[in-house]
Formats: sequence, C-alpha cells, structure tokens
Amino acid sequence: MRIISCCTRLHAPTTRISLFRHNHHHKLTPSSTRCFSHSDCSVSRHQMEQLDLSANTVIDHPRALTDKTTLIRDAGPSKFQVIADFDGTLTRYRVNGVRGMSSHGILQQGNADYDAKREALYEHYHPLEFSPVIPLEEKTKLMEEWWSKTHNLLVEGGLTYDAIKQSVADSSIAFRDGVVELFEFLEDKEIPVLIFSAGLADVIEEVLRQKLHRTFKNVKIVSNRMVFDDDGLLVSFKGKLIHVLNKNEHALDMAALLHDNLGVDNGGEGEENAYVKQRTNVLLLGDHMGDLRMSDGLNYDTRISIGFLNDNVEKSLESYRKAFDIVYLRFCCFFVGLKRMMRLCGELWRLLLSYFQQKKVNCNA
Repeated sequence: MRIISCCTRLHAPTTRISLFRHNHHHKLTPSSTRCFSHSDCSVSRHQMEQLDLSANTVIDHPRALTDKTTLIRDAGPSKFQVIADFDGTLTRYRVNGVRGMSSHGILQQGNADYDAKREALYEHYHPLEFSPVIPLEEKTKLMEEWWSKTHNLLVEGGLTYDAIKQSVADSSIAFRDGVVELFEFLEDKEIPVLIFSAGLADVIEEVLRQKLHRTFKNVKIVSNRMVFDDDGLLVSFKGKLIHVLNKNEHALDMAALLHDNLGVDNGGEGEENAYVKQRTNVLLLGDHMGDLRMSDGLNYDTRISIGFLNDNVEKSLESYRKAFDIVYLRFCCFFVGLKRMMRLCGELWRLLLSYFQQKKVNCNA
C-alpha cells in the first residue's frame, strides 16, 4: 500500500505525483511532503501542511492509477463526467462532532409515532448496512426491506412537502467544504454531474436550494422520487426502489438526464443517449461499496473511483482499498478529491486551484 502526496506546477498542464511508501497505515509527517522534482512548485510547503494531503489517503495500486489519470486527461473534458453519491460523500459524515444527518434521517413527519418507527428501523438496519461480514446477496435483501418499510411509513404517516421544507430548514445536514466550488466549476466547464442517491430526490433538491441557495444546470439527481397530491400530501413513490446496493439498475436510464440543460440540441431520445455515451470517462465518488456499481451500464472506457471511508476504518479498510482506486479516511477534506478530479482535466486543474485559493476554501470538512 502507498500513501500519495500531490504537488502541482501551475505553469505546466501536467501534474507530478510524489509517492511515499507507507507501512502499518501510519501518517506521514508534514515535513515529509515535497514536490516530485521541481523546487519552484507553486503550491508551497505551508499550503501542503495545511491541507495534510498525505495523512488520510490510501492508494493500493499507484501505477494503475497514474495510467488511468493519463488516459482520462488526454481524452479531455468533453469525454468526462462525474458520478457522486450524496449522503456521506457530498455531505459531511460528522457535523460539530456528531453523526451528520442523511436525506432520509432529516425528515420529521409531524407525527411522533411514525418518526419513532422510522428511527427504530434505522437502529436495526443501519449496523447491517455497514457490516463487513454479511454476504452481499443477503445484505441486498435487508436493504430492500429497510427502504420499503421506511417509504411505507412516510406515506402512512401523512408526509407533506411543507414538512420536507421545514425538516431541511431545521436540520444540521451540511455539505463538505469544496462541494459548491466543484459544482460551480464543473457547470462553467459544462461537465455533467450525476448525484446518484438511495435517499430521497425531493429532499436532496430542497437541501440544495436551502443550503447552497441555488441549483446547477449540469447537476441531476437520480434518487427515490415522491408523488404528491394537489394538497402537497405524499401519496406514492415513482419507479423502482433505489437503495444503497441496487443503484446500478437505474444508472443507464437516468444518466441521459444529466445533459438536458447543457445547451446541446439532442433532437430526441436516441441522439440524447448517444450524447451520453460520448462521456466515456468517469470519476466516481462514494462512501459505500455498493456505490461502485453506480457506473454499471454506462459502458465507460476509463473510471477512477474514490471511496470515502467514514467509519469502521480498521474493519473495512482492506476491502475498500482493494475496491476503490483511492480511499480517503474518516474526515479527509473534499478538496483533495477535487484535486484528483481536476488533475484528470489537465489545464482545468490549474484554473480550479486558482479559484479555490481566491475563495479560501476551508479544508476541515
């Protein structure tokens, strides 16, 4: 296993990567970080120490990762798209020292009995979701049970859209620092983003509106979609159930929605699907082993996967580092994930770094 420390020359379109051998998962000291070759690197040692890029990053096969990076970068942004999970990936796993809320968890129906029933389901099923010993087939059935029961309770308990808006307003759900800057930059460069979530699309959209105070034309959400009546009362859910372990079943059908606002005249469903397939290089972001299947059906050429291992590090690191190209441990700043993403786009990385420095993004999320 190796730990990666990255340093970029802003006056060249390519990125140099310095690799350090790392035993027993010990952190590198900040003083051990340096540029691969040139001492005039525009990212200073002080900046590197602040970002602590090496301390929480695990890469099992650095050579293969470098090869993938080269392939995606050489193909250019026009062939590139980002697929991301929502809860625990784009949002903070912990907020103010406590477990952050999920898009399911923030909901308060205004009915204490039904809120308590959903909480009881969470207490029962959540440990099973992250258990490293339950076989995938068995865990998939358990997740389907959990999601089905939860959705039924939302309908039976009389959830309203007004309750969703109030729940988001009252919640502590928060995005990792750097997410809004990522979305703004990708929107400007017309690089599509698919947020693929086992949560609730209507809640996620409300979170975007209230917490980021805007929407993005290149960001589309594929998640469980609610149906409300004229009075704003939840009556059902649209389509097939999406839970943490079956996201792949919907990826191909939903991916076309990514591109409907990018100024491209698709001229029909067939041409639109063809346009989707042109985006054959993928950066996948997730915090769950099941998130790796989000890109199934996209027929991609090259994929780089980043896994955020938020909990159970000692038990799960072995499986995560074998499955993901890059693993970020616990509270690793989202900024390092953005650095990897923009490195794939070559010269775009130089522009994004400058943008982040101007924004003075806090790297403690």
